[in-house]
Amino acid sequence: MSTTLTPEVTLPPKETLPHLIRRALSDPRPEALVERVDGVWTPVSSQEVLDRALNVACAIRATGLAQGDRVALIAHDSVDWIVADFATFFAACVVVPLFPTQALDNTAFIFAHSEAKLLFVDSETTLERLRSGNFPLPPAVIFEATGEGSFDAFEAKGAQIRAAHPELPGEYEAGLRPDDLAVLIYTSGTTGTPKGVMLSHDNLGFDAQSALSYGLRDAQDENVLSVLPFSHIYEHTMIYIYLLAKVRYNICHDPNNLLADLRDVQPNYMTSVPRIFDRILTGVQGQAMKTGGLQARLVPWALRVGREYMEAQTLGSGAGPMLALQYAIAKRVVLEKLRKILGLENIRYLTSGSAKLHNDVAMTFLAIGVPIMQGYGLTESSPVITSSKMEANEYGAVGKPIPGVEVKIAPDGEVLARGRNIMQGYYRDPEATAQTLADGWLHTGDIGEIDSRGFLHITDRKKEIFKTATGKYVSPARVEAALKRSVFIAQAMVLGDGRPHPAALISPNWELLRVELNLPSGTPEELAGRDDVRNFVTTEARRETADLASFEQIRRVIVVPREFSIESGELSPSMKIKRRVVEQRYADAVNRAYAVDLHEHTHA
Repeated sequence: MSTTLTPEVTLPPKETLPHLIRRALSDPRPEALVERVDGVWTPVSSQEVLDRALNVACAIRATGLAQGDRVALIAHDSVDWIVADFATFFAACVVVPLFPTQALDNTAFIFAHSEAKLLFVDSETTLERLRSGNFPLPPAVIFEATGEGSFDAFEAKGAQIRAAHPELPGEYEAGLRPDDLAVLIYTSGTTGTPKGVMLSHDNLGFDAQSALSYGLRDAQDENVLSVLPFSHIYEHTMIYIYLLAKVRYNICHDPNNLLADLRDVQPNYMTSVPRIFDRILTGVQGQAMKTGGLQARLVPWALRVGREYMEAQTLGSGAGPMLALQYAIAKRVVLEKLRKILGLENIRYLTSGSAKLHNDVAMTFLAIGVPIMQGYGLTESSPVITSSKMEANEYGAVGKPIPGVEVKIAPDGEVLARGRNIMQGYYRDPEATAQTLADGWLHTGDIGEIDSRGFLHITDRKKEIFKTATGKYVSPARVEAALKRSVFIAQAMVLGDGRPHPAALISPNWELLRVELNLPSGTPEELAGRDDVRNFVTTEARRETADLASFEQIRRVIVVPREFSIESGELSPSMKIKRRVVEQRYADAVNRAYAVDLHEHTHA
């Protein structure tokens, strides 16, 4: 086994999250959190966040909940979400965060399995959706409501209790220990029933402080824009990281409003995932195509030149004179303006995690003047295992282990990790726990390698690699990343276990495809069956995978009318494709595609 050990460092002492939160909010700051209220960016002070959390904690315990009881939290990102999260810890209870769009059968399982006794929910609409699932729900408190049952009324009741009994929040905290359960977060991965990941106060507090000490320094009072859901462990832990860093934490309520929020906030930092970076670039090119004329040619040219220049400078032996000249023109005419249009003028760097970021995307953003630092982790590791920083960054890698975390590669290539950030286990599932944790090491399920400079590279998921009929092993993530370089491909899933070669289920970017092919009006279901659509998408797939090994190249394509989604059960809450579900759903279409003789047809 090859092993990377982090250097000897002084690690943070164990503490509970209430203690950490109090420290993070101890310095008076008038703009600790900022969100849109009736369209206006409205700040909340550090003292107000703390007071509100303590008030709500008193209200939680007044409902009859005891230490260790579970509190479900289903809401879109907001200051109220953070207050409810903190309050649950101050009440010595356990947070169970759920995605508002999660499939109802999974939601029903989580409520029953976690035995949640209270529910915070963002709106009556979300609550009605939950009720439509016909499964038992605990008493609910609604953020966006007035009167009885509203968060305002709940908080006001807690304020009265705290005023009468100021000792209560402290008494709740006094019974907590750093190794007590803090968050019970369910992950379904890409297969099977959701598993409850048990994360302690120290798991989360240690991970936040270690990641902060490694990567984000001297950021006090700078602007951060939060766009990922707090119910995802990635952004959940970032809450603590950013508050410890004492930044101005701006909250994006809806990723669909990301561009407007970027322009308003002009952030210095933002944490995101490859899917969002892909969509930003797709949106830029799509707008140029719709505008037409010179812009339709100039913008894609500038992005391509910028990417090629940065690849040569960063990953190659340097750009030649002609490419350097082209880049200088592209930068002056398009790329510098693009950075301003996107609201990225003040960005020091962006952070990417949760999935593999293709180098093409990283190089394109770098050409715009925006570096992307990659990290790596799992829900089971709170989540950060490795991180990158400006002075120690390698494109294509996911960084180095954060202080206090060890990483090693097993003989079969699996990445193993050990540290105070590793989960306590899966709730009420000793068998799954034993399969994932061994001698303190977390078996991540990811395949990777550590290079000579100590950087970790992730190549695929262990259980997702498949073997073709010709005996070749294919990494679907690698091929999918190549496919998604095309602006016309919104989503892709590669399959081919036991088949002669891989095929791809592809959901097109219909908005751009309609412009490119001048398609008539019609639903995606109607358009997906057109020969010109299938031919075009197949050509794109073959072009984007032409630089891969011959056994990895896509020859057959199944056009999927709609994007895979959490609501349809095809994506996990962390936006990973549930491969078994998708393969079963499109089994007939896949069989038909493989039945086509490629020597007689130009498309699958």
